Amino acid sequence: MKYRTLGRTGMQVSPYALGTMMFGAAGNPDHDESIRIIHRALDAGINFVDTADVYSGGESEAIVGKALKGRRDEVVLASKVHYPMGDDPNRRGNSRRWIITAVEESLRRLQTDHLDLYQIHRPDPTVDVEETLSALSDLIRSGKVRAIGTSTFPACDIVEAQWVAERRGLERFRTEQPPYSILNRSIEREVLPVAERYGMGTLVWSPLGQGLLTGRYRKGRPADTHRGGTMPQHFGDERKLDVVEQLIPLAEQTGLPITHLAMAFSIAHPAVTSAILGPRTMEQLEDLLAGAEVTLDDDILDRIDKVAPPGIDAGPNDVAYTPPSITTVALRRRPLAERSAA
Repeated sequence: MKYRTLGRTGMQVSPYALGTMMFGAAGNPDHDESIRIIHRALDAGINFVDTADVYSGGESEAIVGKALKGRRDEVVLASKVHYPMGDDPNRRGNSRRWIITAVEESLRRLQTDHLDLYQIHRPDPTVDVEETLSALSDLIRSGKVRAIGTSTFPACDIVEAQWVAERRGLERFRTEQPPYSILNRSIEREVLPVAERYGMGTLVWSPLGQGLLTGRYRKGRPADTHRGGTMPQHFGDERKLDVVEQLIPLAEQTGLPITHLAMAFSIAHPAVTSAILGPRTMEQLEDLLAGAEVTLDDDILDRIDKVAPPGIDAGPNDVAYTPPSITTVALRRRPLAERSAA
């Protein structure tokens, strides 16, 4: 594999990264098979492994820790913090209190003394970004973390964090990890240009559109139960399925499986460093590895642009971050008394 520089960190990473969300109870509960999948990815040249404390409640990190015994030094290892790890209200979020505790727990599960990249899994509007950056800066200075990043942050939050880091003399976020696929291209408008402006590496996830770009789910047809089971309810947006139906013949005309077309598209953007694979089985990994050398020429990319225009989501991006200003009714409506007085 040809390696790429992760932003301005100097770390060299493979254009395909291995995501581990499907290892453990939430996906593949067989630890031995999950470890074999990790080893196969490393043997194929993938050197970036991405996990998170919340994946299967820490089980994914434990599996990764076992898999990397004797191979830790050849891997750029990343994890994340933010989501709840239990019922305690302080075992979640982006506070200094939780970050300092969470990283120690992740390091124990991963059986390592440092993380190459530690990412904030989602924004936390209840915490001052200076509080978060201050805690992360201390972790870098202590040697427990080499670089820090964000995941699924809006462009405005990325910019604010960069400004705060500069003005307060704190370590700054070096990477962003957003969802990105042919079906969900909205990050091309602001997130990717902002990441480029600040020299951030971009590690995109869900390049297969949450499974829609595997060909398992077709409009008006039952799902391929052998490979993927029934279609999850939130995938049923007709606009996305309309795009998939146009992409399948396009892939056939180019002689590519749709999975290879989708993966090659995700790493063709100049702002994208790596695309994260999320295999649950060895079969899925092998399928994706078979397309690792695929490059799309301009004609194919132009044809994709006509089917799924740049900068636009084909349908609702169910996995993107939605801020409280949208999800909380009270934040987008004046009190009734004020509206009545007007």
